[in-house]
Amino acid sequence: MSCDKLSLQTKHYTVKPSLPKGTRDFTPVEMTRRNRILDSIQKVFRLHGYSQIETPAMENLTTLTGKYGDEGDQLLYKVLNSRIHESGKKNEMLDDFKRALEKNTNSELLTERALRYDLTVPFARFVVMHQNEIQFPFKRYQIQPVWRADRPQKGRYREFVQCDADVIGSTSLLNEAELVEMTRAVFSSLGLAVTIKINNRKILAGLADTVGAKDKLIDLTVAMDKIDKIGHEQVVAELVAKGLSNDSIERLKPVFDFKFESVDKTLEFLSKLLENSEIGTKGVMEVQQVLNHCGTENIELDITLARGLNYYTGAIFEVKSNEAQIGSIAGGGRYDDLTGVFGLSGVSGVGISFGIDRIYDVMEECHKWDDGLNSKDSTRVLFVNFGEAESSYCMKAARKLRESGINSEVYPDTVKMKKQMSYADDKQIPYVVLAGSEEIATGQLTLRNMVTGEQQKLNLEEIIKQMQ
Repeated sequence: MSCDKLSLQTKHYTVKPSLPKGTRDFTPVEMTRRNRILDSIQKVFRLHGYSQIETPAMENLTTLTGKYGDEGDQLLYKVLNSRIHESGKKNEMLDDFKRALEKNTNSELLTERALRYDLTVPFARFVVMHQNEIQFPFKRYQIQPVWRADRPQKGRYREFVQCDADVIGSTSLLNEAELVEMTRAVFSSLGLAVTIKINNRKILAGLADTVGAKDKLIDLTVAMDKIDKIGHEQVVAELVAKGLSNDSIERLKPVFDFKFESVDKTLEFLSKLLENSEIGTKGVMEVQQVLNHCGTENIELDITLARGLNYYTGAIFEVKSNEAQIGSIAGGGRYDDLTGVFGLSGVSGVGISFGIDRIYDVMEECHKWDDGLNSKDSTRVLFVNFGEAESSYCMKAARKLRESGINSEVYPDTVKMKKQMSYADDKQIPYVVLAGSEEIATGQLTLRNMVTGEQQKLNLEEIIKQMQ
């Protein structure tokens, strides 16, 4: 086939635009709104002394596996090794691939890396690798996308951004209390009413001990974590399938039947229920100490809250919207030795993660956005283009506005005034400057308010002063 024929065939070839399921594009309006959320979160992080870091999108598969439980491991996006077509071990790779399909195992010949599942495990790896460069206790925040091979649905995506704040190298329960206060501050600044659910994994361990299922702690926590999603009966069915005895399930009945009245009532209930469990009693005491520091405003002590991640060892948090039916919009907890798997033992940490995508969905559903675009992110002044000489003047004038911190642009083409005004309206630009030959000669430019239609004759310095 000749090159001419090939180019003719490919010339008219088009690809239907589409996105992978569970991913999204974001328009300028959406990005402005997302940035409002991010700005609020970052401001609170910085006010409490947290410093920003970043880690790679990919981690070694060995870094991630075994940290999230069996269900979490199944949601890892594994990255195929590059240039495997050039490998001399193709027969081994085929055998490994068949084994991986049959037994759900991994083949290092095929993949050695994965996209990060969360920000906490990469953070633990970061701490170990940079332990001689950071100051303990180390307070960090991190805002980056993560990926999970989950089933896409409302409020659940395969690619989403997490906003994490963690403090590592301290066992003080003041850290948990501070995270609660930070959570309150974030959602207060966004105008959202929330409930902060708290529990403690030691309480759950004490519960497993008390009902005679000490060896089934992980199965118990994984199942109980689903009670809001699948209900009491389905949780019981799952526990039976995992081998919990009828006697153990019968002893769990007071927990399933318990109705939250107040934090004090719940603490009283747990104190009696777990009085013969040393670890359970310690968990109750830790919750009480945290609440002594931060109070009980917006707090619900949820004794079925488990959070499915296996690395939690103490306090656990989950935040729910009071205004929209959606999953948790923030969550976290205490992990005592996550760095131990990377060779640095005995370093305790605690953190919380804000789900910007779910927070966005709540604000969208509850109509929490301000009218128009945020002036920080959008153009405030548009200079109309009347021709080559006028646009040259406007470029210099716009530069002065930008130097004063005023977002400005010059319309690039000399077209009809109506089209340029429509452009300003479509972008919700609040002010337009008309600088024709007469205005330039006198230095008195026309500033039009696009909302009210009011026009003023002002010089450039007066326009800058008014915009500021």
